[in-house]
Amino acid sequence: MEGTGILFTVLLAILLLLNYLKQQWSRRHFPPGPLSLPLIGGVWRINFGIGCTVETPMKLAEQYGDIFTVWGGNIPVVVLSGFEAVKEGLIDHLEDFSDRPQTGFTTLIARGKGVALSNGHTWKQQRRFGVVTLRKLGVGKRSLEGQIEEESQQLVEVFTREKGQPFDPALPLTNSVSNLICALSFGHRFPLEDETFKKLIDALRFTLKFGGSIFLGLYELFPWLMKHLPGPHKKASHVTEMLLSLAKKETQKHKEQKSFQDPRDLIDFYLLEIEKRKNDPTSTYDEENLAQIIHDFFVAGTETSATSLKWAILLLANYPDIQDKAYKEIEDVLCSSSFSYQDLKKLPYTNAVLHEILRLKYPLLFGLPRQTSKDVKMRGFLIPKGTSIVPNVRSALLDPKYWESPKEFNPKHFLDQDGHFVANEAFLAFGAGARVCFGEHLARMEIFIFFVNLLRAFRFQLPPGVKELNEEPAVALSTPPHPYKVCAVPRSSS
Repeated sequence: MEGTGILFTVLLAILLLLNYLKQQWSRRHFPPGPLSLPLIGGVWRINFGIGCTVETPMKLAEQYGDIFTVWGGNIPVVVLSGFEAVKEGLIDHLEDFSDRPQTGFTTLIARGKGVALSNGHTWKQQRRFGVVTLRKLGVGKRSLEGQIEEESQQLVEVFTREKGQPFDPALPLTNSVSNLICALSFGHRFPLEDETFKKLIDALRFTLKFGGSIFLGLYELFPWLMKHLPGPHKKASHVTEMLLSLAKKETQKHKEQKSFQDPRDLIDFYLLEIEKRKNDPTSTYDEENLAQIIHDFFVAGTETSATSLKWAILLLANYPDIQDKAYKEIEDVLCSSSFSYQDLKKLPYTNAVLHEILRLKYPLLFGLPRQTSKDVKMRGFLIPKGTSIVPNVRSALLDPKYWESPKEFNPKHFLDQDGHFVANEAFLAFGAGARVCFGEHLARMEIFIFFVNLLRAFRFQLPPGVKELNEEPAVALSTPPHPYKVCAVPRSSS
């Protein structure tokens, strides 16, 4: 009996080994990457090797090349690193890489609806609505600038109450950016003490935190198991439902008031579109998609802009000479208190500073994943249809072939010898290709107006005894600064 048991164990080991070798052979056309172990794939290389930081994907690229594969169990993820590989994937293969992966968790929270995580006809129709409606709401026009100006002045008042003493600007910045999205989506902003608004901010904070956690990875690897186990993935699902519920309540108010007959916000325009398309069998306009669009708008729009502004204040405090030079240009060029987004063209140094903040401190860990819509041949590798593609946008923004001092805060990256602003093709902070951020112009307006008003009102200084604020980002789905305190000292001319 003992001999039979040993023989059975040996045969089982041989069968498992043969199956593993067969699996490895079937993957030979994929780009190289960390050794894929049974069950866990290649993620061991991160957790037990080089560690998980914003530098991790670039370290893997140094070892395996600009296109490499990390296996999560049996799921391949192809990572594009460096500007040329990212550009080739997102622009040269624009249609091939235009889908989003439909994974266990993305399906749970989005159900193929909205803009951020949908595909096909639904995505095209919902995205087109988003682009057109943002224009109608005033993106690129003075009408929206007034709303942003109002919100930025509210923020100035909040900072003023600190009386130049050290404080953490993170929550006030998030509140202001989120309230602007409330105004665009719902037609009104919330008082900061409103309980619904506080729950909204908490939900957004948790969603981004969960997006970079190991529990998300476990859910994607073992959805059949995780859905039956307790854990933060349950709360992530709950807060998603809370955001969708808030959107539906606001939609019901608009329907009762019939405000969509004279549309003034995103919900109004969407309800009007539903009415127009009610006899169109190809229409994807319904209240479920509306709720998901609002969810996407809050999650994507709040964190990215708020994170960029958090980095802006930190860097201004760490580099007072750059802060003073930008302030002087603003005061010299903008003679009156009134200004518009178009004035950015007259402010080359300020424009360079804003671009450099977005370049050096990209607000996400990497670009949102894509998925191949068909088999793709790229640089000699065959990437099968349905494969997840991760464009490492950060690596393009730090590519030493395109930036003189990629890891330094250097506005000269966007200036010529005469001090004129110059663009750089490797600046992909808002993505590229078919999935380029459709809120890009809104974000640019928002960051510029907030930046100018804050810089005019305050000089940002390090707290007493602090020599430098930590410039290493915290790592989750987004990459904000670690919590810090700064002194917003009112300017005598304010």
